Amino acid sequence: MSEDLAALVQRIRDGFSRTPHPGDDYLQASREGCEPEEAVAPFRGVTHWSSIPSSLLDAQYTALSFFAEGAFRFFVPAFLVADVRSELQTADPVFHLTGGFHEVAIEVPIGAVSHVRRSGGAVPMNPRRYGAVTYEDYARFRLAVFSREECAAIVSYLAWRRDRDTTGLDARAIDAALAAFWTARAQHAPTTAELERHVEEELRYYRALSAD
Repeated sequence: MSEDLAALVQRIRDGFSRTPHPGDDYLQASREGCEPEEAVAPFRGVTHWSSIPSSLLDAQYTALSFFAEGAFRFFVPAFLVADVRSELQTADPVFHLTGGFHEVAIEVPIGAVSHVRRSGGAVPMNPRRYGAVTYEDYARFRLAVFSREECAAIVSYLAWRRDRDTTGLDARAIDAALAAFWTARAQHAPTTAELERHVEEELRYYRALSAD
């Protein structure tokens, strides 16, 4: 691995060095069907993301869709490091870090009629279930879980992926996500220290209630 890639891996490690494990009871988001549990199950009991072999990340790549927000925050650096090391064959962390900010449209011919299917950006996700929530709304909520230091590491990773994208397919989505979300979050999101102080303040408050 080159010095530049080693430096990128270290930036990711540093950015996520204080990311807390959410607890095994809070790894899984969706409870619909058996797939979410099957995807997330191998990550239970894993208390540090650096111990996960890349083969497991590839085999359980759908976990990125089914992790709860805290679990996504905790485990995503494992996928980033593995990708930088060219150890992923199936898992695609870029999709999960950029999807929602870039609108795409695909024409689907059915008989004599061509239907345009749109997703991402301002397109509603599923009005019957989520009302006016758009793909970008959901992406902003899910990705807001990362602290400022974690966002900075993700920005470095996304810039690296964009620069090595010879097809331009990832580059459009990455540029849209950086412009709409990541660059600002890397500058203005709460810091890890601020989040830690908030957790400690909450603990002191509940301890005081219990002792009263």
